[in-house]
Amino acid sequence: MARTANDSWDIATSVGATAVMVALARAVETASDTPLIRDEFAELLVSTPELAGVREQVSAWWAGDPDDDPADGSPDANHMVDYQAVRTHFFDAYFTEAAASGIRQVVLLAAGLDSRAYRLDWPAGVTVYEIDLPKVLEYKTETLASHGATPTANRRPVPVDLRDDWPQALRDNGFDAGQPTAWLAEGLLPFLPAAAQEAMFASIDALSGPGSRVAVENFGVDGDKRREAEQRWQELRAKRAARGLDTSFSPFDLWFDDDGRPDCGDWFAAHGWAVRTVNARDEAARLGREAHAEDRPFANSFVTAIKG
Repeated sequence: MARTANDSWDIATSVGATAVMVALARAVETASDTPLIRDEFAELLVSTPELAGVREQVSAWWAGDPDDDPADGSPDANHMVDYQAVRTHFFDAYFTEAAASGIRQVVLLAAGLDSRAYRLDWPAGVTVYEIDLPKVLEYKTETLASHGATPTANRRPVPVDLRDDWPQALRDNGFDAGQPTAWLAEGLLPFLPAAAQEAMFASIDALSGPGSRVAVENFGVDGDKRREAEQRWQELRAKRAARGLDTSFSPFDLWFDDDGRPDCGDWFAAHGWAVRTVNARDEAARLGREAHAEDRPFANSFVTAIKG
């Protein structure tokens, strides 16, 4: 699963598998007694036969094992589901507010198995552009179509790698850079090289008309803490492997180095955007999900900004 400069994937491999992990969490939350969010498409998207192996790998990673030592930093399924519920709720509200302000262009960067084009109550005239690799978008489109699902907005898949010329691909699909746009980079930044992140922010700025908005999940783990977390995981992985458990899935293997990566809020503020940052722990407490808020990844934050 190690990354390379020009690697690619489908929904069942590499970065694609992390989209399955996130959708699994949304499916569990939706089926709970008191769901914070409802994503009725998540279960459909993760339940296909071709994803059986990925589901098993993700479950082995986050479900824990009786012999795990909590000091090793073992993942926790309840913690993961809570965090994804809080994160999804926050960005759903962001889009609701953006649409209420009159924005009619939406861009999901690395859309994965995001089903917002199908499940949110979009006003008339909204176009949702979904950028991701061709095989990922094909899987989502075909799977939901097979269940008779139809988008609630004008959905336009844009099959392109964010490390390539995605702005041109966006324009080729009808995107109008003169109109205000609501952008989302959710669960994305660690999977991009620092230079690609910088270029992506610059492209968002260049393609955004006045009144545009952007929302970014900022991963708040500094380099030293991240390396400590990775070390704990590698030690836990070795112990699990010695017990014969499946250790093939690990998001850590897919992250690029943080060196030279700009802070999201600082970058947009420096380019004239009005920035607001919400700590994920605070948002979890506000929504009644504070039980796990002291754990990773509640150190993250949700950054939103409006272009003047």
